[in-house]
Amino acid sequence: MAEPSAVVLLSGGMDSTTLLHAVCRTPGMERVYALSFAYGQKHSRELEMAAWQAKAAGVARHEIVDMAFFAGLTRGGSALTDPAIDVPALDTLTADQLQQPPTYVPNRNMILLSLAAAWTESLGAASVYYGAQAQDRYGYWDCTTEFVQRLNQVFSLNRGRGVTIRAPFAMMPKSDVVREGLQLGVDYAQTWSCYRGGTRPCGVCPTCVERQRAFAAAGVEDPLLKAENRNQESRNV
Repeated sequence: MAEPSAVVLLSGGMDSTTLLHAVCRTPGMERVYALSFAYGQKHSRELEMAAWQAKAAGVARHEIVDMAFFAGLTRGGSALTDPAIDVPALDTLTADQLQQPPTYVPNRNMILLSLAAAWTESLGAASVYYGAQAQDRYGYWDCTTEFVQRLNQVFSLNRGRGVTIRAPFAMMPKSDVVREGLQLGVDYAQTWSCYRGGTRPCGVCPTCVERQRAFAAAGVEDPLLKAENRNQESRNV
């Protein structure tokens, strides 16, 4: 039986944005809710993109939860929330760091998913859709299928209205996520992946490199880079 409603955890990056549009196109899905978090990350660009995509997808409601305090709690533990820690380039990471990079935010995903589950349960929905995706060269323990399975085991203890975490991209190459998004008509120019923020992607941080490789493997140019290349060409004329 089709789900009448669901919540999508939406960061504003390419994976969660693709998932949002895919869930919105699910046959029988009547209402989709989007949930984003300002958890003290170094920039707000991704949240701006999340708001744009939520409107474009026609969600029933989009909530952005203020968790600025989280940056203080995780200070010293993540390059994404501590101003004193620089976001590294992917090619500078050691083999050990690739297992758990400095861009990992301690226990962030479990906390965000728990809050998403609370909202989902309150809405009377049954599922939280989570855009976890298996990176090609580095990874996080809280983006794995094992993590999702074990979290669902905990949520299954609910004696009333249970909630299930669904991560359909968890075993997909990022290039396949891009291909699916292109079929759905996702405007990737209105997404943001770079950990460093700014006005254009840095091109060297872990998520920038993975994004570039995904578009290249899918045989298309990243529209964010395409716009920058056009601007550069016009400046050189």
